[in-house]
Amino acid sequence: MGRYAQIYRAGVKRVSKHNPLHHSRGAWSLFPVLFVIVLACATGTQAQQPQSLARNNVTARAPVVLQDAAAALANLPEADSLVYINPHRILTEAAPRILPEKDLAEMRQGLAELKKNVGLDPASLDYFVFQVRFKKPGADLSFALPEFMVVFKGDFDGAALMQLAREASKGKLREETYGSKTIGLMAIDDIAKQAEKTPILKSLSEVAIALLSGDTIAMGTTTYVKAAIDAAAGKNRISAELLNSALRDPTVLVSSAGSPLTAFAKTFALLGTEDHPRASRCDMKLGDFYSSITMDATSFKLRSAIYADNPDTAKIIKSLLSMALQSAAGAIKDSKAQSVFNGIVITPTDTEVLIQADVSQQAVADFIRDETRPKKQETTSAPAPEVKPTHKRRTTRRRIHRKS
Repeated sequence: MGRYAQIYRAGVKRVSKHNPLHHSRGAWSLFPVLFVIVLACATGTQAQQPQSLARNNVTARAPVVLQDAAAALANLPEADSLVYINPHRILTEAAPRILPEKDLAEMRQGLAELKKNVGLDPASLDYFVFQVRFKKPGADLSFALPEFMVVFKGDFDGAALMQLAREASKGKLREETYGSKTIGLMAIDDIAKQAEKTPILKSLSEVAIALLSGDTIAMGTTTYVKAAIDAAAGKNRISAELLNSALRDPTVLVSSAGSPLTAFAKTFALLGTEDHPRASRCDMKLGDFYSSITMDATSFKLRSAIYADNPDTAKIIKSLLSMALQSAAGAIKDSKAQSVFNGIVITPTDTEVLIQADVSQQAVADFIRDETRPKKQETTSAPAPEVKPTHKRRTTRRRIHRKS
């Protein structure tokens, strides 16, 4: 897994003083921890026993860490979908079970370099959250792209990280005051140019970053980061139902929850516009989902639930999902991957569709080993040049007719 260590080191170099950010891509390189966490999640899948969507309360015996995370996340702004990641468990518990010793040593070395150069240890992060919210149309009924934001909290000096970002940007990170906080803003030049022809991209042409507290940083679209500052002051906070759904399992490594129907209603003005809100006429929770990846002593487990309202709808959703899985499995040639797809169990209930699958940790470790193993270069000899048959030229004798 040498390439993983290279990713870590590359992230460190991008934020060092000797390797400042370049062009518009620099905005996304301010915090290489994002790449570290995503990489860790890709190698650390897991799950637990299925739970009903109706159980939207965090388990009473939840560890103090999860309780603290739930309390902190309650101060975030409203969201239509949320992904929660536990970096500490992924890096300290999941990774050692599936990574070869050499690769694990390289990963730890990369994380140590990151901590030394940036002052941030991903293994000490309390949580990493990605959230999305959809917007109502404006007064002109124009369609708006959804807003996104990542928030991470942990044992680090947030002020020092913000200062590092300023130095790395070489003046490209401009600042403005919003409420009692300072927001750093950086334009994404490539998207800004495209937005001149395609105005819908304007909201993505700039990225904002703010220190919500001494150990919590938010980064995302400008309006969403501002909303996070407002939420910290008690305005338009995230739904307790959505948050409790995502954090219902205290042993989770990765979990997500969302309400796609609500997002649809916002986007298509069923709830009015930004200037003129309209009361909802349909409070159905059809499609509301919860997913998690957890692990036990020997396997990683995927558990998911989709709200279906009634048994008939649940059976229809189950049928559609089954056909999609069959098509996906048929398109995959790898036998191990096919076995994973074939191991997914879909069960309709009176109000939900439950999806579950167990993957052994050994199978994940074997997959990673096979993928990271150097590929052997096949030596093939050049084919012999084709010999074209030679054709003899036919000669014809002409008869000479003599006159008698």
